This record gives sequence, C-alpha cells and structure tokens, in this order.
Amino acid sequence: MDPYLLGLRLGGRRVVVVGGGAVATRRIPVLLDAGADIVLISPTVTASLEDQAAGGRIRWEPRRYADGDCAGAWLVCACTDDAAVNAAVAAEAERERTWSVRADDAQASAAWTPASGRADRVQVGVLSGDPLHSAAIRDAVIAGLRTGQLSARHGRGRPGGLRGVGPPDQHSRAGVAIIGGGPGDPGLITVRGRQLLAEADVVLTDRLAPRSLLDELPADVEVIDVSKIPYGRAMAQEQINATLIERARAGHFVARLKGGDPFVFGRGAEEVLACLRAGVPVTVVPGVTSAVGVPTSAWLPVTHRGVAQEFHVVSVHVPPGDERSTVDWERLGGSSGTLVLLMAVQRIGAVVAELRRHGRSPDTPVFVIADGTMPTQRTINSTLEQVEGKVTQEGIRPPAIVVVGDVVGVAAEITELIGDVTAW
Repeated sequence: MDPYLLGLRLGGRRVVVVGGGAVATRRIPVLLDAGADIVLISPTVTASLEDQAAGGRIRWEPRRYADGDCAGAWLVCACTDDAAVNAAVAAEAERERTWSVRADDAQASAAWTPASGRADRVQVGVLSGDPLHSAAIRDAVIAGLRTGQLSARHGRGRPGGLRGVGPPDQHSRAGVAIIGGGPGDPGLITVRGRQLLAEADVVLTDRLAPRSLLDELPADVEVIDVSKIPYGRAMAQEQINATLIERARAGHFVARLKGGDPFVFGRGAEEVLACLRAGVPVTVVPGVTSAVGVPTSAWLPVTHRGVAQEFHVVSVHVPPGDERSTVDWERLGGSSGTLVLLMAVQRIGAVVAELRRHGRSPDTPVFVIADGTMPTQRTINSTLEQVEGKVTQEGIRPPAIVVVGDVVGVAAEITELIGDVTAW
C-alpha cells in the first residue's frame, strides 16, 4: 500500500529520539527547525548533539533505552545501531499508538522519513521506495527552486521576509525585495536572491547587477533599467524610490536588483527607508560585496596571518581634499592594513599622492582588478609609485577595484604556485 504523506506540525510537542549516532545527528536539526521538544536517549552522542544539549536545544538523557520512554511522545525515532533495541522502541510506540520511524528497517517502520529538503519556505519531501532515487529527485527539485530555474509565483501571501507598516494583507503579495546580486558573475548571487528574483513581477536593475539573469525571467516581467553610468546617464535616486513604491502599490512584487551588497555603497538602506515610510512591505537580501569578492576572485586575500590583520573599504567617488569627502586619509596613509578602494581608478593620481603624503611607501604593492569575476577580468600588479601610469597605459576603466598593501604579495605567490601545479 502506498504511504499517506502528511506534514506534522511538531512545535512544542514531545519527540523521543533513541540513539545518538550519525542518523540522529542528521535528523535532529530538522526536528528542531520544526520546533519539536526533543528528548534524546543514548549512553553516548556525537559532538554536535552534545553541543546542542549543552546549549539547551535538546534534552539528553545519557542512558540506555528503557520501556516507558515513549510515553507522551507524538513521534518516536529509533536510530540506534542495535536492531533489537529499535524493534523494542517501535513496539512500545505501537502500543502507545504513537507514530515511529525505524532507521534500520523501513519495512518494519510504522512511518517513513522522506528524502526532504528546503528552499526558502518551501519544503520538499520525496518517497519512491528507493532512498537513492528519492534523494536524487529531491536534489533536482531543490536545486531548481534555489536557482530560480523551477519557479511558481505566489498565489496568495507575500514572499517570506517582507516587512511593512501596518497589518499585512495575507492575500496580497505586493512588496519590494532589495537584492544584492554580487560582484558580477551571475553564479555569485545568493540562493535567496535568485529565488525572489524569479518571483518578481517587476525588476529594477543596476548597471553592475548580474544582468544575464534577466534573460531567465518570464516574458511578462517588466524590466526597468535604472543604471547610473559614470559621468553619463543616471536615474535620480528619488525617482528610483518612487518607482519602487508606485509598482508595489499597484499590487506587484518588485525586485530591486543591485550589484554587490545593497548596504555597501549601494544606497540600499535609502530604498528600504523610502519603502517603509510609504508603508510598502520590503525585505533586503545580502550580496557578495565586490570589495571582498573581486579580490578573492583574483586570489588576493584582504587579510592574511602575519601580513595584515585589518582592511579598510573606501569609496573614492569624491577625491581626497574634496569638501564632501569624509575619509580620514591621514589615518589610512599611516596604517599598515589593506586598503580596498572602490571607484578609484579615475582619481588614482590624487589617491596615490595623498597616501604617500601621509606615510605610505612608494614601494607599497598595489593590485588593480577590472571587471572582477567576469570573463573580461583584467589585473595589474604594480606599486604605489607606478600604478597611475599603468592604469593609464592599460586603459583601465570602471568598474575596477584597487587593493593597496602587502597582501598583494600573497596573491602573487598563489598565482605562481597555481602556474606550477598546472604545468606539472
């Protein structure tokens, strides 16, 4: 007979787990996610289960199973490596009319645990009679949901995480998601970001966002280009905010797709505030910031033991000495930490002069990465004294990241070793 699939709401309900080995280690976190009140009975447990017990997340009784342990339980899991113990646990659960799962014998188990997984708020469970086949189907479905390749828009309620003003309308899915798209490579957007992008009715996209993802959207999705071109066309931030609010108030779910992380020089907080002040539900999805992701893509660590234990991320959208600048260039010039400079290539001469004036050696290593994480990525390995000339000579244009500090030497060693390994 086919099993009857059912989702158990275990919040606050007693669940007994007998056995503290690998099977229990896999299953208990999922039970905790369901809010179960877990009693673990086993003489010994794995390190992670012991840590959960020490933290008060589960109750561990360090002893062998005894008849009567299943009393009052809503669900029982027999997870020991002793078939006789598992059979006794299942038999007691049967007498108590409590559903039980035997990890060692599916045919003797009153209930089966499906191959399960989660993508955002969607839970997937698969039963096929063949555990490996079930797991493969689960993995394919979860991967599709997580990447946005398998998507179904919400029919009611909002996508998870939207926060707004006033009581939410459970039958409205209107709202805004501010999504960090990462440093450029479409594979570096977060799972959550891709999920919400796939559900959008309207997408407002930046110049530095992973724009190739737009081609995966359904044809009826409205895409609005709000790019800000350096020294060129740009939509005012106030207009962007107004568009987000207008489309959301019209009943749409709006995705604001940005490059990097929306809260790192991305004006994401301005957009969140504008939405909340207008009473529009909103969520924010972190992204891989280019300040760290781009150097990493070029094998350059911004910190390294014994070399640099601090790094500073600086926006150079206004040059040193400009009255609008709030950067403490004197402190940065005297620091030995790594400097990660954004929007700096067109003001590199002024930056170099300021850093040298405040103590940075002209021999300080400098690394420039243009089009980071993209197929067109280019790099320049230079020094503080020579970098301006090399940037001009190579025709480097935004977007580019400039890294100043001794960690550049670590990147050089890594790339040299990679070359040796490849040649070998």
